Amino acid sequence: MRITDIREKTVSIASPIANAYIDFSKMTCSVVAVVTDVVRDGRPVIGYGFNSNGRYGQGALMRDRFIGRVLEADPAGLVDEANDNLDPFAIWATLMKNEKPGGHGERSVAVGTIDMAVWDAVAKIAGVPLYKLLADRYRGGVHDESVWVYAAGGYYYPGKDHARLQEEMRGYLQRGYRVVKMKIGAVPLEEDIARIEAVLEVVGDGRNLAVDANGRFDLETTLAYAEALQPYDLFWFEEAGDPLDYEIQARLAEAYDRPIATGENLFSHQDARNLLRYGGMRPERDWLQFDCALSYGLVEYLRTLGVMEELGWSPRRVVPHGGHQMSLNLAAGLHLGGNESYPDVFQPFGGFADSIKVEDGRVGLPDIPGIGFEAKAELYRVMRELA
Repeated sequence: MRITDIREKTVSIASPIANAYIDFSKMTCSVVAVVTDVVRDGRPVIGYGFNSNGRYGQGALMRDRFIGRVLEADPAGLVDEANDNLDPFAIWATLMKNEKPGGHGERSVAVGTIDMAVWDAVAKIAGVPLYKLLADRYRGGVHDESVWVYAAGGYYYPGKDHARLQEEMRGYLQRGYRVVKMKIGAVPLEEDIARIEAVLEVVGDGRNLAVDANGRFDLETTLAYAEALQPYDLFWFEEAGDPLDYEIQARLAEAYDRPIATGENLFSHQDARNLLRYGGMRPERDWLQFDCALSYGLVEYLRTLGVMEELGWSPRRVVPHGGHQMSLNLAAGLHLGGNESYPDVFQPFGGFADSIKVEDGRVGLPDIPGIGFEAKAELYRVMRELA
């Protein structure tokens, strides 16, 4: 049993949308195929992966360092003999050979994307959906039948007035979502409050609306927004300041008694531990958004969940960023709190299986081996170009 090839293709997911920090006019994404010599139904088993939106494609890093390490390794050392399968932990260690600690930046995306494809292959070799494989290995065989999801949107867009923002949010509710999210921070506070009130006219209760500043604010602006948002009783206030500025996060928690959320731009279990130690996050109230595809993959994600448990956090407080099927499998198989969803943007990578619809804010998963990419036709067409 061996990996015979690893292939990467960089594709565009560009659009004219923007959040408070970046626009997506030149955004790219890496798609990866891990080809094995294992045969199922007369075909080689191929695992697929891609990186989440907001971080550019990492093909250069993969080709310069990471792919070669796996292909040059002794295949016997990458096999899990006990499960008659590939060993994602051994493969991860091989990917990270000769990498210094710290510096959790772009390399975490490159490794996380390859790791996603490895786990897709592992589940396919085992002949089960990834969420069932994870539940069997780590949750006593019990998986969630469906996962809570919220609709992420509300981006800044040229010419997008309040009426069009309301139309977007109304469309999410019509498709079965109960909680929606919008961007804030790219316009003055007074304008953002007007946008929030326009959305609340559609979604009703503030607990049906989350807002996301994408790390834009300094401490003074964070506290000003916290004071202004307090009366609306929102579902959460997300990533107010720089993700590594734990003082801003802690001061926000002191000043704002509604839920806050952060974590999508922390890429290691060490950074997650520092957030929980020093960021003032409240395990009974707040939400963590660590994204497996951006943070060295599932092998590292399991370490992050272990750190959370050590510090008194339940995995149910994790709602991963990314809006894709890998995080959905983690949510169902590892008993996380839910998953982000992008109904209208970052296609074909956002969204879930074509045949499964959102019902009352929850979504199910297909009962097919692997992550389930084959059940999303437009995405699978892109992946098949690699292998």
